[in-house]
Formats: sequence, C-alpha cells, structure tokens
Amino acid sequence: MTSWQLVRLIAGSFILLSLALGIPGSPIFVSQWWLAFTAFVGANLLQSALTRWCLMETIVRKLGAREGS
Repeated sequence: MTSWQLVRLIAGSFILLSLALGIPGSPIFVSQWWLAFTAFVGANLLQSALTRWCLMETIVRKLGAREGS
C-alpha cells in the first residue's frame, strides 16, 4: 500500500472506532467525549486537503511506506 492509502485506512478506522466508542447506542460505548476525537480526525483531513501536507502521511513514510502518486 502507498502512504496516501494507509493514511485513508488509518483515518477511516479511527473515525469508525471513535464513533463506536462515542455513540450511546453502541454496544462498546464508553463516553461521548470520543466524538471529539472524530471531529479531530475530520479537522485534520480538512487541513491536509487545504495545505497538501499531512502529519500522518509523514509518519507513515518514515515507517517505511512507499510514496504514492
């Protein structure tokens, strides 16, 4: 997988997990504060779209993922 694919995989996983932990009807509900993490991930996706720079992609590349085109 390329770095941009991994970033989207990680972001999607974070969003789904934080929704499952933050929505009261979920069987694995912990606290509604998990929804703040969902907003944080969404804000980072928006920021990376506007600036063309993503910290998660930088981290994934340093861990050895190949750069995507």
